[in-house]
Amino acid sequence: MSENNVVNASEIGEYVYCNHAWWLRRVQGYAPTHVRELAQGTAHHEAHGRAVGRALTLQKIGIALLLAGTATLVLWFLGG
Repeated sequence: MSENNVVNASEIGEYVYCNHAWWLRRVQGYAPTHVRELAQGTAHHEAHGRAVGRALTLQKIGIALLLAGTATLVLWFLGG
């Protein structure tokens, strides 16, 4: 925990994920020994997050195109 006893969101997430790991790091002062693997995991999660963001954007575009196409067909059938 920081000097001013403020707990930030990442500390809460770390505690919820594994309270023993939080205790070892924040209270006992132990540093993780698998830094390379942690960095790889972080990079993987960031890349996955970007891919999910792109997928959601494409999904929204697809829905908008579907709605536009449907509206066009309805207007065409109505002779508009």
